[in-house]
Amino acid sequence: MMNSKLSAILDEYSVSHQNPTNQKIHKVCVPLIMWSVLGLLASFPGPVNIAYVFIAASMAYYLHFKNLSIILVILAQVIPMMIGVYLLRDFGFKLWLGIFVAAWIGQFIGHKIEGKKPSFFQDVFFLLIGPLWILRPLIK
Repeated sequence: MMNSKLSAILDEYSVSHQNPTNQKIHKVCVPLIMWSVLGLLASFPGPVNIAYVFIAASMAYYLHFKNLSIILVILAQVIPMMIGVYLLRDFGFKLWLGIFVAAWIGQFIGHKIEGKKPSFFQDVFFLLIGPLWILRPLIK
């Protein structure tokens, strides 16, 4: 069962995501943004893949909800995304930047249709709640 803290945060996020068109846009754009962020971070050379550091930090945030299904559901999404990042590595930074910008344009169009500002303007941590909101039906 989803704990009350997580449920309250997802309900708060839902307030600015009532329009069915905005919801559909988010169901496409939020995963694209997640994927492109991982691709952008993985594009930076170095001894450590920064995308994995970002994933670990995100998982640490999600752990504070004390709900194992969140971790499992997010990993079920992130693992294929990282495989895609690896397979598309030769396309590099420009591909990921293009996806990132296009997906954010979609998000802002959705919020224009909704008539409400994106939730992360209220609290930056809502950027990590968006993926949970999309995956809410899978979280127990």
